[in-house]
Amino acid sequence: MCYDDQAQPPVPPGSRGPAHGEDLVLTAQDGTRFAAYSATGGQPAAAYVLIYPDVRGLHNFYKQLALRFAEVGVPALAIDYFGRTAGLTGRDESFEYWPHVQQISLDSFMLDVQAALDFIHSKSTPDVAVFVVGFCMGGSFTLLTGTNPALGFAGLIPFYSGLTRDFGGRGTVLENAAQVQYPVLGLFGGADEGIPASAIATLDEQLDLAGVEHTLKVYPDAPHSFFDRRAEQYAAESADAWQQTLGFIATHRQR
Repeated sequence: MCYDDQAQPPVPPGSRGPAHGEDLVLTAQDGTRFAAYSATGGQPAAAYVLIYPDVRGLHNFYKQLALRFAEVGVPALAIDYFGRTAGLTGRDESFEYWPHVQQISLDSFMLDVQAALDFIHSKSTPDVAVFVVGFCMGGSFTLLTGTNPALGFAGLIPFYSGLTRDFGGRGTVLENAAQVQYPVLGLFGGADEGIPASAIATLDEQLDLAGVEHTLKVYPDAPHSFFDRRAEQYAAESADAWQQTLGFIATHRQR
């Protein structure tokens, strides 16, 4: 798994004040109810973040991450993957996620994404710029859902995205990357044994074919899941990842 229950997102630069978070239940078009977590800072914003968690679904790390975004003036919504197979149960370390991961359909997940976007647009302006931030499996879904032009994202920010897993017969990220529709900021650890440099190079080539603006940044000595407040030896990499992420949002939020 990507993060355990003790993991905490690093503190971003430039906090503008406290944020408010709340647990939600959203309903997809097919009637599926799924968990989500909304964080806002109480100020109008030109950008919104939609968070795709790691393989465990919506657990505490991603609720805290949503709050960190809201504290710097970017409201956020984090969503769960497993409403169809695990309902609204908890996602702590006791959750046996793998049987549910194997049942995920990208088509049904798109319905959840649309429900999340409907919620975001109901709480903000119609032209708000929505950025997807995803981790590990969520990074894979960030790029895969980023092939759908109808979703209207402003940009994609995958952290250590898996690149070679086929989700439900729809192909791997690398096989779909030439269809990505939105600007990409990809952040990777150079010491991540699960994502070799050759795969990142292929992603770069495929995004060139897509003709979309993209930056793929590799932190040479950082492992998978380096973006964790406890990982003090990677504090500089985490700080830079925040700067890259917030800079990307600031640059692309005017559409």
